[in-house]
Amino acid sequence: MSKNRHTEVTAVPFRASIGAPHGVEVMDFAGLLARAHGHGIDPSGPLRPAFHHLVTVRSGTLRYALDFTEHTLSEGAWLWARPGQILQYGPELTEAHGTVVLFQPGFLSTPTAEATRTDQLAAGQPLIPQTDYERQTLRHMLDLLEREHQRHDDLPPDVHIEVVRHLLAALVLRLAHLNGPLPGDVPGNEAYRRLQQAVERDFARTHRVEDYAKQLGYSVRTLTRATRAATGSGAKQMIDDRVLLEAKRLLVHTDLSSTAVAERLGFPGSTVFTRFFRQRTGDTPTAFRSRARGNLR
Repeated sequence: MSKNRHTEVTAVPFRASIGAPHGVEVMDFAGLLARAHGHGIDPSGPLRPAFHHLVTVRSGTLRYALDFTEHTLSEGAWLWARPGQILQYGPELTEAHGTVVLFQPGFLSTPTAEATRTDQLAAGQPLIPQTDYERQTLRHMLDLLEREHQRHDDLPPDVHIEVVRHLLAALVLRLAHLNGPLPGDVPGNEAYRRLQQAVERDFARTHRVEDYAKQLGYSVRTLTRATRAATGSGAKQMIDDRVLLEAKRLLVHTDLSSTAVAERLGFPGSTVFTRFFRQRTGDTPTAFRSRARGNLR
């Protein structure tokens, strides 16, 4: 799945189809390929969509890479790629059959978004139903969503959008909890959720818990305790993990030098960045880049 790299991964904005409900698209694999090629996009290259991808295979298999780790999606399994993750489809996209649901951040209601943690980064592994009931329920929900998405002439537009929104909500609620409780699923942990949102927005500007505490109006101790309750590790670990993920993305999918990556991520210099990276991975940025690219090939 390797491709030529430059200084940026291809950013993909959401583009609505004429006549479709605003904010969501449902299509088969052939439709996804046609859509990508129509916008001059190669789906086998590294892409950074600004919207969600829900993908399921109906027949065949589909390889994909999400944040530089390859996986295989088998029949009945699901992929949920969040906005900002780096996604590459394998060549089986032209051979396998399946369905893709694309939707923008903010399309789902706030309660649904909170219940499904749509603002959290997914790990990337396929979501696999464990029982016939789960498989049949997800398939039925997807079929209803697909049919309703295509029918837009028998309801007022605002009503049609709400029907599609509710059907999608039912689907993602099932998918999000398919493998049990979600990471960080601690009732009432508002401090953790606010910190997570702030880190996602500002991780390249500051790596200090103190700065986030001041920004959010909490003490460092409160943020650390809230993060530990949600994830099992402290607030500093959460910040560093997000910085490290972005560093890995840039090293694998661009040709930026370590100095340029360090600057983009808010480090005072390449030496500090290299020390940070080695402490957390055991590799230098250069060694990690070489090994990760070799694995993707």
